[in-house]
Order: sequence, then C-alpha cells, then structure tokens
Amino acid sequence: MKHSAVNALDEVLGQRFDVLDKGFIRVIDYMGDDSAVVQAARVSYGKGTKKVLEDRGLIRYLMRNRHTTPFEMCEIKLHIKLPIFIARQWMRHRTGSFNEYSARYSILDSDMYTPDDSTPCLQSSSNKQGRDTTVDTTLGKQISSSIQKNNETAYLLYEELLANGVAKEIARIVLPLNCYTQFYWKVNLNNLMHFIKLRLDRHAQYEIRQYAKILYDILKIWVPTSLEAFNDYLLNGMYLSEKVMTILKRKIKGENIQYEDSGLSKQEWAIIEDCFI
Repeated sequence: MKHSAVNALDEVLGQRFDVLDKGFIRVIDYMGDDSAVVQAARVSYGKGTKKVLEDRGLIRYLMRNRHTTPFEMCEIKLHIKLPIFIARQWMRHRTGSFNEYSARYSILDSDMYTPDDSTPCLQSSSNKQGRDTTVDTTLGKQISSSIQKNNETAYLLYEELLANGVAKEIARIVLPLNCYTQFYWKVNLNNLMHFIKLRLDRHAQYEIRQYAKILYDILKIWVPTSLEAFNDYLLNGMYLSEKVMTILKRKIKGENIQYEDSGLSKQEWAIIEDCFI
C-alpha cells in the first residue's frame, strides 16, 4: 500500500514558523492525512460504508459524535522552541511524546523572551492565574527594559559560573523562566486538536495562544477536512447540559423565562442570552 502524502505539508517540512520574539515551530515528520481517518473508521464500520457516506460526511459524523479513535491514526512530529514557562504549561498535556534539550548536558544560548511594550498587563482581579488590563505605553517600556536587563545579568552570571568550572546542572539554576528551551513533540491528531481548542481559548495565556495559532495553521495544510469538522463541532461549538437544553426548548416555544427562575448558573444563563440576542 502506498504511503499517504500531503504535498502542501511536504513543502513546509523543516520550515521555521516564527512565534514570539525568538521562538518557532517546525514540522519534522508526519503520518496519515484526512484519508487515513476515513480508512480507520471504515475498518470498524465494515465494507460498503463509502457507498453511504462520502469522506467529508464520515469525518463530520465522527467529530460530531466524538468518535475520536480514527483521528488518532494521524500523527505529527514537531520541533518547538519556546520559553520555559510556556514549555511547562505545554507539558501539562500528557498525551504526546516529548524529548527536550537538556541544560545538564549542553550549554543554553542567551535567547530569552522579552515581551514587547504592549504585552505586559496588570493582574486580573477575577482570575487568579490571568492578566487583565494592558498597561500604558510608558510603563510597558519600563517593564520590557527591566526584563531585558535581568536577562543580561542572569546570562552573564551563568557564563561566569561555567567559566569557573561549575557543573552545567548547577550553573543553569540562575537562568529565569523566560529562557528559551526546545523539544521534539510527537502527537496524534485527536490530542493535537484538543490542545489547540484549550490553548486558543481567550482565557489561555497570550504567549501559548501564539503557538496554538501556528499549530492551527499547520492543520489547515495537513488535514483541511478534519479541521473543518473540528471548527464546527469542537472549536466553535459547545457542550450543553440537560438543563440548558430544556430552557432553550422552552424559550424557543415562546416562554418568558428569567434567570432567577431558570435554575442555571450565571455562566449557563449567558449561553441562553447569547442564543437570543
């Protein structure tokens, strides 16, 4: 059987997709495409399925009904350069294989992430782990300048420790979390789409959202039909509770239901309001 190939993806293998100030994502290798998803599904559905459902329809059926296994038949291997604090968020997704650059064995270069003047924000008052209002330009420049000075000071100390013969595994501890690291990440399509859904969300940290945007663009090249279904049913769709469905049906019938009488949380009631604006 001939190995499936995506010509458009082959053309960008090894190409650097820049992220943030010094980061990147590169596609190293891949296995499978949209047809592999369909092929895997038809093994379990049995012969003759193609006569009933076209490839696009079958992929949409699988996505709509959360039949995720066929999407696991596609895999991709990526080379990613990113700040350490983003790498630690990334590795919370325990659904791929990682191999990271080791500062115990090798010397890290001086690349460190410095946010631009418009990126620093104040701490959110309602979200303990998020940012809120963007600071003014003057303060933004001061923050970026201070971070850059800290980068230089930390790396000078790192170099000094190494020059004095200090072990690399000890010298590295003076480096800040915005120091860049690199890893190879191999992940299947189902888990990659889950990662993108979570990390494209507006509540995700700005920096990791920039990487998720590039991953989304790679899906456009690699599996456009699966991406279309992903957009419709997962990325831009939502799960609805039984209570929300009941209220929606009653509202559609014309009942005048208010939040106080709905039994829904504020977040769930916001869904109802969005549907009737």
